Amino acid sequence: MKKIKDKFKSVRIKLFSSLCIVVILIVLFLIIINNVVLESFYMYSKVKTIKTAYEKINQYYNEIFINGNSKIDIDEELNKIAVKNDFEILIKNNENLLLYSSDENLNSAIDKINEIILGQDRRFNIKYQGNKDIVIYNKNNVSIRKIVDVKSNINYIFLTAKLDNENTLYIRIPISPIQESVKISNNLLILIGGISIVIAGIIASFLSRKFTEPITQLNNIATDMAKLDFSKKYIEKDTEDEINDLGKSINIMSDKLESTIKQLRATNIELEKDIEEKSKIDEMRKQFISDVSHELKTPIALIQGYAEGLIENVNTDDESRKFYAEVILDETNKMDTLVKQLLELMKLEYGNRKFNDTKFNIIELINEVIRKCKVMLEEKNIEVHFNQKAENINVYADDFYIEQVITNYITNAIKHVEEVDGKKQIKVELEETKANKIKIKIYNTGEQIKEEDIERIWKRFYKIDSSRNRENGGTGIGLALVKAIMTNYENKFGVENKEDGVEFYIELNK
Repeated sequence: MKKIKDKFKSVRIKLFSSLCIVVILIVLFLIIINNVVLESFYMYSKVKTIKTAYEKINQYYNEIFINGNSKIDIDEELNKIAVKNDFEILIKNNENLLLYSSDENLNSAIDKINEIILGQDRRFNIKYQGNKDIVIYNKNNVSIRKIVDVKSNINYIFLTAKLDNENTLYIRIPISPIQESVKISNNLLILIGGISIVIAGIIASFLSRKFTEPITQLNNIATDMAKLDFSKKYIEKDTEDEINDLGKSINIMSDKLESTIKQLRATNIELEKDIEEKSKIDEMRKQFISDVSHELKTPIALIQGYAEGLIENVNTDDESRKFYAEVILDETNKMDTLVKQLLELMKLEYGNRKFNDTKFNIIELINEVIRKCKVMLEEKNIEVHFNQKAENINVYADDFYIEQVITNYITNAIKHVEEVDGKKQIKVELEETKANKIKIKIYNTGEQIKEEDIERIWKRFYKIDSSRNRENGGTGIGLALVKAIMTNYENKFGVENKEDGVEFYIELNK
């Protein structure tokens, strides 16, 4: 229903309706003019014609009788005027003798008309049309009257005039009943109006299509612009008109709007980044304060306790005082390490740390980490097996952070390794993946990680065995650092439970 209503509101229908209404109004106007004016105009035209004929005939007689022009054949000229205008002409001299007649019956008819005009005889079937307004024109010896023959029902215009040579001129013109002419004319106008409406419909269809196609195109472009889609452009025509100018203006406006909105979007993105960055910094600050305040409670309490013992001389011997001092120093070092690692973790997690990626030999790096951990390995009597199939395997990353990842994995393996079949073992293995990456796997024998803890171990300060964590000197954020580093590289990392132990892994770009 809405589509039908919209259709009737279209320019095409409005143009067609407007043309039809204009045609109908014109036809109605002409019909009214016909009914009101046509009769008067018709009579005016006939009177003018008969007066012109009188003047011409009078001129001919003047040329002949006054100027003596013998070249004019008056009878021939009178015949021409009578035939051309469908006149009945009769001329008499001042003695009432007939000089010329275009119709032999006209003489007797004129005698009867004159009798009626003079009021001498009422027996004839000829009378005036109307009452006192029977005289149409009466001036300068010229009298024009309208009469009707009741018997034959024929209307006439009758002229009686004195020529300059004193002859009398009679002219009679038969006229049709004007009402019938008006009816015929009105029917013709209605027919013309119907044909005009059909033609107007065809013209309206053509014109409306010509006008509405660019308007529809402009409307579609404007609709898309309202949806911030500036891909469509108005196809400019060769014609220079208002619609084409409007289309050019819309194209210019579309380009400027698109450019402005792009700038606004770019500015908005930068603003969002700034806001997000500030939000991250604020969140990082809050998180850092929370983590530090939480993790420093124990070492601060220990330092406070041992410091108070030193002040109050709880133990007077030098060995006990040295032990107290060593505990304070050890806890201070742990606090320093914890704060530094926390700061590093925050920067990694909130994207504030830039990596200095270079190509380096991963085998050399792993061997160096194992060498640094040699003392801890020997203390726990741990066997390390590094399955290196080549001497040189290059990866592309920041060697400083990758060293931290490998160190965290190996020290974590050292802390949790357990004896299986009389041996404590750590195995390091490298393999190339289908995605053209290097996968580094570090396995240690020992107890498997519970399924519910596999996801939790990557969170900061999460400790599977809290009592043993402090004993081994860990901070609880090593694996959180691994997660932050690998997440920045968008490479895989994780842990898997094996038959006699646990295996941690990472992937690096080759």
